[in-house]
Amino acid sequence: MRDEWEHAHTDYTMPVQRRIPASLAESESDWRHYLECSTPNGWLIQNNAMTDALVSGKPMYLLHTTKDIDAIRISRQLHVSTGCLVGALYCSPLVSQTEGLRPHNLGAYLMRTKPSTTPMVFEVIPDAPIRPKGVDYLHLGAIHLRTYLRYQSFLTPAENDQLDRAVLAGLRAAAVFLDVALRNAAGHATPAPEFIDQLSDAVARVPFLGYLYFEVLSEYLMLHSVTPETKTYAQAGELNNWLYKRLAFAAVDGMDQLFDLARFNPRHHRLVQLVEGMEPALGPGVAEYVRRRLSHLFARTALHPSQDAASVTFQGADLSTLRKAAPGLIGQMIFREIRYMPRYQQLYHCFEKAKALEAWDYWNNEGIPTPFNGVLPKGEIGINPVYARSAVRVWTAELDGKGYLHPADEVTAVFTPHLASWWAPPRHREMQNAADDSRFGVALGARSPVPPQRSSMNGVSA
Repeated sequence: MRDEWEHAHTDYTMPVQRRIPASLAESESDWRHYLECSTPNGWLIQNNAMTDALVSGKPMYLLHTTKDIDAIRISRQLHVSTGCLVGALYCSPLVSQTEGLRPHNLGAYLMRTKPSTTPMVFEVIPDAPIRPKGVDYLHLGAIHLRTYLRYQSFLTPAENDQLDRAVLAGLRAAAVFLDVALRNAAGHATPAPEFIDQLSDAVARVPFLGYLYFEVLSEYLMLHSVTPETKTYAQAGELNNWLYKRLAFAAVDGMDQLFDLARFNPRHHRLVQLVEGMEPALGPGVAEYVRRRLSHLFARTALHPSQDAASVTFQGADLSTLRKAAPGLIGQMIFREIRYMPRYQQLYHCFEKAKALEAWDYWNNEGIPTPFNGVLPKGEIGINPVYARSAVRVWTAELDGKGYLHPADEVTAVFTPHLASWWAPPRHREMQNAADDSRFGVALGARSPVPPQRSSMNGVSA
């Protein structure tokens, strides 16, 4: 169990240590070297302001936004949510300056696009320098699978059968592309336009591919962009989060109402058009980058490290075989499929609390009061609600005319090891595509179940 959580975390200040499947044309170390040394902003992977703050051991200031500050004040409790941070309060960094607390560009984005929310400032005083290990939600598949197998008795036999049928149907429908991706990861290149179009078609069958697609493009944009805006953020030690936000909203109609990466599936022509519209110089190379990078990440996140990417096939394979060969992919598919079950609101805490407890235990043993999203250290950081060795204070905050935050009223509230309520949007196969809730954490009362036609989304679904 601990090995799985270690596998799901990345420390960009250390050499690569993960085991990966055999026969991959490029290793994780190859990619790390390329991203850090051959892209304009790759230096920020190791040397960014958030990592510097973590390893300093000094007090950290974090921004969280909530829609229901009154509920927090009345209850005097702070709950956390699931998503890319598993079970943490979703925040972004603040930098203490003479003028006030300067929001990270991710936090500035949230405040500008969510004007009805109340900004909250958290001061976290760690007991020691924090090891900068971030949880990579793309690598949580094996944990999702193990959790399901442990608690599958909570489902009825009919529900388990339905789940198996749905997962197997998706695998069979996308099997040709999944094999193509593995062959590409092993060095047998497919023409990029053809690959992108096959990927686009496969997302509807295997929604996890939409998450991979989006994260690869986010990485491409943040690391390769050379706009004045991106350079300004880089000078402050920050990757530019506005890039992937704009991409998502331009790529999917209604993404501002329901941020749903299972609907992220631009075809080749549209992909190039979108990227050229944002930064023309990045258009020509994007498709080939996606082909190489997504294939590599798919092999790493889908397959068990003991497998050989050149010999695994999804075509004709049964579910039992694939659970052993590709536990990462099967777990990601099960994780999302359970959300569409009619009883999901009853099942949510059973499955998600089990994973949160493991994550909290891992973070506590690793000395991590503030876990972050380790796909890239782009400023998505959370607060571990059960880390007893750090002190936490919280205030509401006021934003001045220059963009700085100032603590206003201290809030008397404590973290509790409780997950905020969660809701599941309508099933995508009846609406064209799947929908997931926000990976942004919420304080108590910040999100309550809402009808499917509405969304209280704050960010990217995991």
